[in-house]
Amino acid sequence: MQIREATAEDWPAIWPFFHTVVAAGETFTYPTDLPEEQARSWWLLDAPDRTVVAVDESTGTILGTAKTNANQRGNGAHVASASYLVDPAHEGRGVGRALCAHTLDWARTAGFRRMQFNAVVETNTRAVGLYRSLGFEILGTLPEGFRHPRHGYVGLHVMHRAL
Repeated sequence: MQIREATAEDWPAIWPFFHTVVAAGETFTYPTDLPEEQARSWWLLDAPDRTVVAVDESTGTILGTAKTNANQRGNGAHVASASYLVDPAHEGRGVGRALCAHTLDWARTAGFRRMQFNAVVETNTRAVGLYRSLGFEILGTLPEGFRHPRHGYVGLHVMHRAL
């Protein structure tokens, strides 16, 4: 698997699984009916922020994507944040772990001191477990901060780790 900068030409391969995951309404705080053009502008970030794709080197298939940016501006700009999307057809192959490790390395190299995730849905146990295995801690949970389509109102974790 290769992780490289995303380009505008990658969007047609990202959009189908982006749309599937977001429309399911189980893991992202994005509107489930997010229009494609708005989704594209929210996901494909301009420098100094960064969006990458994980690509199967033998087939050229995009397996997943991540975006990394400053969590805040001004005096909070030393804390990074990131979001990850793995194509459900390629789950369980280490794509999420590779993307997360890549963004941690990039953020550290870019001079960030910490990584913070603002809204990790507590029922997204695979993501919570992955982040914990990579050194993230849950700082707190906003009770009923997310309206899950199957579980009702569930908590949103704020997670962080030092870089």
